[in-house]
Amino acid sequence: MKTTNMLAAAAALLISVSASAQTVDEIVDKHIAAMGGEDKLKTVTSLITERSLSVQGMEIPTVMTIVVGKSLRSESTIMGNAMVQVVDGGGSTGWSIKPAMMQGTGEPEDMPADQIKQQVGQLDPFGPLHNYKDKGNKVELVGKEKVDGKDAYHMKVTTKEGNTIDEFLDANTYLVSKVKSVMGGQEGEIAFSDYKDVDGIKFANTMEIANPQMGTLTMTTTKTQVNAKVDESIFKKPAK
Repeated sequence: MKTTNMLAAAAALLISVSASAQTVDEIVDKHIAAMGGEDKLKTVTSLITERSLSVQGMEIPTVMTIVVGKSLRSESTIMGNAMVQVVDGGGSTGWSIKPAMMQGTGEPEDMPADQIKQQVGQLDPFGPLHNYKDKGNKVELVGKEKVDGKDAYHMKVTTKEGNTIDEFLDANTYLVSKVKSVMGGQEGEIAFSDYKDVDGIKFANTMEIANPQMGTLTMTTTKTQVNAKVDESIFKKPAK
C-alpha cells in the first residue's frame, strides 16, 4: 500500500511539474507574440535607442547602442560631461568612463566583473524570457498579482549567471509592465508603459526607475532605430 501511495504521489508531482512548465511556456509564447513574434525578433541584429532621463528637474540625454548578443554602449551627457559604460565580447570584457563630478577620473577604466555581470542581460534587448531555454535561464510562474491595479503574471527568472529577475507581464497585453532586480547591489524596480510599434516590434517608450538612493527616475524614449549600421569601434576601450 505504501508503495502504491508513493507511486501515486510521484505521478501527481510529475503531472504538476508538467502542467506548470506548460503554463510558463504558454505565457512566454504569448509574450513573444505580443512583442512582435519570434520571426520578427530574430531578424534584429542591432538597436540604437535615444532617451532622456529626468533627474531632479534635470534632463540627461542617453544613447544606448546594442549589437545583439555581443556588445553594448550606453553614453549619457551630464552637465557637459560624458558618462560611458561598455560591455563587449558577449560579456567577457567591459569598461567605463565616469566624470570627476561623479567621483570618477574622467578616463576609461576597466569595469569590475560583478558590474559586467549585471549588464550582460542587456545584450538581449528583448529580455530574459526571450529564448530563455536556449540561454540557460530558468523560469517559474509565481502567480497572478496586481500591478497598478491591473492583473499581471509574476514570472521569476533565474539566469545562468545566477541573477534573479522578477518580470511582471500584463495579463491582457502580455507585455512587461514591471521588472524587479538587483541594481548596483540594491533591489530596484522599473515600470514600463507607453508601448509603441517600431518596425513591427513593441518597445516601451516610458520607464520609471525606482532607485533606492535617488527616488523615482523617469526615462523617456525619443528615438529607436532597428538594424541601424553600427561602427563597432565604439566598443573598444580608448587609450588613456
